[in-house]
Amino acid sequence: MIEYRNLRVALLGGGSVGAQVAALLLEHGEELANRSGAGLELVGVAVRDIDAERTPAIPKHLLTTDAESLILGADIVVELMGGLEPARSYILQAINSGADVITANKALLATHGPELFEAAEQVGAQLYYEAAVGGAIPIIRPLRDSLAGDRVTRILGIVNGTTNFILDRMDVNGDTLDDALAIATELGYAEADPTADIGGYDAAQKAAILASLAFHTTVPLESVHREGITEVTAEQVDAARKAGYVVKLLAICERIAITGDDGVETGEYGVSARVHPALIPVAHPLAAVHGANNAVFVQAEAAGSLMFYGAGAGGIETASAVLGDLVSAARRHVIGGPGIAESTHATIAVLPMSSVRTRYQITLTVVDQPGVLATIASLFSDHGVSVEAVSQSVSDGKSDSLPTATLVIVTHEATESSLATTVASLASNDVVSAVVSVLRVEGL
Repeated sequence: MIEYRNLRVALLGGGSVGAQVAALLLEHGEELANRSGAGLELVGVAVRDIDAERTPAIPKHLLTTDAESLILGADIVVELMGGLEPARSYILQAINSGADVITANKALLATHGPELFEAAEQVGAQLYYEAAVGGAIPIIRPLRDSLAGDRVTRILGIVNGTTNFILDRMDVNGDTLDDALAIATELGYAEADPTADIGGYDAAQKAAILASLAFHTTVPLESVHREGITEVTAEQVDAARKAGYVVKLLAICERIAITGDDGVETGEYGVSARVHPALIPVAHPLAAVHGANNAVFVQAEAAGSLMFYGAGAGGIETASAVLGDLVSAARRHVIGGPGIAESTHATIAVLPMSSVRTRYQITLTVVDQPGVLATIASLFSDHGVSVEAVSQSVSDGKSDSLPTATLVIVTHEATESSLATTVASLASNDVVSAVVSVLRVEGL
């Protein structure tokens, strides 16, 4: 039997992911040692309540409430507590003690990532975070390493399993959002307070991480445009299906050519990150992502289009990504040398949402009388937005005692600012009874 040097592993957090990491590390320790070239000894698990029930169970002798002592005696610290504090302080303490750190904490990385990466670089430590985005999907390493020599131009990601489950139920089963959310909660996909998921906050944190990696520049969380799915209706999803689309909550990160006031490209580029519901053509690979699964679609200049698909959440699935990082950290200790610094030193401008170029599908209720289409077309033209397609249906309802019609208008690509002002003009015009729905169209 080969004898390896021993590395001491401290685990912070014994929740659904932490308990699975502990169980797999104890069960497969010898196999993991063979892969990494070092023994991986779980020296303790820091928890708030030692007596709380855990599935799978963690041996009682490993549990402690003294996280700081555990950190100071470890070669590798795995942080699975979640939240900003005390996770941030513990990670900084671990880094400054010379330990490598593995985390799945997307909120912490999106908020304090630059500080943590700089601290690791200063002491030659390494911060691993494959599990922070996409659960079991390998997306961090491909962006950080495999595509480091390429130029990523765009990322479209379904990165929140709860919202994808809800929207998929609405599409396939005809559920309302409330009914689909209730089922997601019952199945454990949604928390008792689902705001982080359905409000788009979770996806925005992941978008900040992906954009920073893909474009080698820091993209602050506050620069990520965020809209959730709370305004998506069953009628919108049904209309999308009939038109050949599905509605998905997308995290979109892209490189954008900057244009001057004259509309001519300046030769410079900026980056944008945004999260919002969008229409995806049924032929696009992301349209086939069902249930609580995640997928990240990457477009690069040389590599072309790549898609990474799989379970985006779940204790054992996320534990898989954590253990992959653990093996990588152990190999680094065996080989020696400083950690690899994050490639986020470019100074690319982070552009506001108004700079984004996209398409809209706008559904209007209008007064059904001669000249309405000409008026609507003029409003689009006034704001420099070109109409790609219009469909009309007559409504049985009445508006101001006049018959009404429904118009569904799909635009060509235009800047977000032009599209937004167009919608505002439509809403204030006398021929428009209501702006029923506005959805962006992506993936064309």
